[in-house]
Amino acid sequence: MNQSSISSSNQYLTNQYLTFTLGDELFAADIGKVREVLDYPTITRVPRMPDYLLGVTNLRDNVVPVVDMRLKFGMTPTERTVDTCVVIVETEFGGEQITIGCLADSVKEVLDLPQDQIEPPNKIGIGHDTEFLKGMGRQGDKFLMILDMDKMLSSGELQLVKDTVEAAATQ
Repeated sequence: MNQSSISSSNQYLTNQYLTFTLGDELFAADIGKVREVLDYPTITRVPRMPDYLLGVTNLRDNVVPVVDMRLKFGMTPTERTVDTCVVIVETEFGGEQITIGCLADSVKEVLDLPQDQIEPPNKIGIGHDTEFLKGMGRQGDKFLMILDMDKMLSSGELQLVKDTVEAAATQ
């Protein structure tokens, strides 16, 4: 495979997103970071964790921390409905992959989004930290926030997640 075909296939992957809702807002995650979507699993609460870290779940004998995305983004807690699900994503921390479950109100679709329909986050003009955003996309007359899954949690938060997984795995 030559270099140009590798570049174009990588570009295609970065333009395909899984869309999901948190409240009335539409979010998207790069499909290359998404491993699977689960119905609401059993979540075991871990003491002394931040509110947004709901606990851990068992995914094929692997401990996976579950983050309530609504709480993480300063919204009201997620209320469980028939559509509530967990999007399993992989993020990079310290040179290794960490699997995280992201609680969402519902999953919508996999969407191809042309680069010219994405605005960089620095042009959005939001008055707070947007480091976790890759950009804002358009889908018809709606906007969707495209998350940078590697920056969704800070390095301190990722270390906490990693420590939680290691502690739960040894019990």
